[in-house]
Amino acid sequence: MRKVHMNVTGRVQGVGFRYTTKMVADQLGVTGAVWNEADGSVGIEAVADDETMTAFIAAVRKSPSPAGQVARLTITDDPRIKERKTFDVSYAFH
Repeated sequence: MRKVHMNVTGRVQGVGFRYTTKMVADQLGVTGAVWNEADGSVGIEAVADDETMTAFIAAVRKSPSPAGQVARLTITDDPRIKERKTFDVSYAFH
């Protein structure tokens, strides 16, 4: 399983980005979490097999929200990310 942390900048807060990211994750079978950062970016932790992760990253890069626009996507593999049973939306800033 591949475990990645992503940081997404651009028009990604206030446009339904977290919820549409969850929808894509659920459709693909990705587990993890998505949250707003205090600096206006969005953080994502995701766990999936390589093929699924590639599809998920591509969807995030294009912005799952029609009103969103991704300016930059930073991806870091992090084996310390804990595995979850679902993909959750966090309502608090990290």
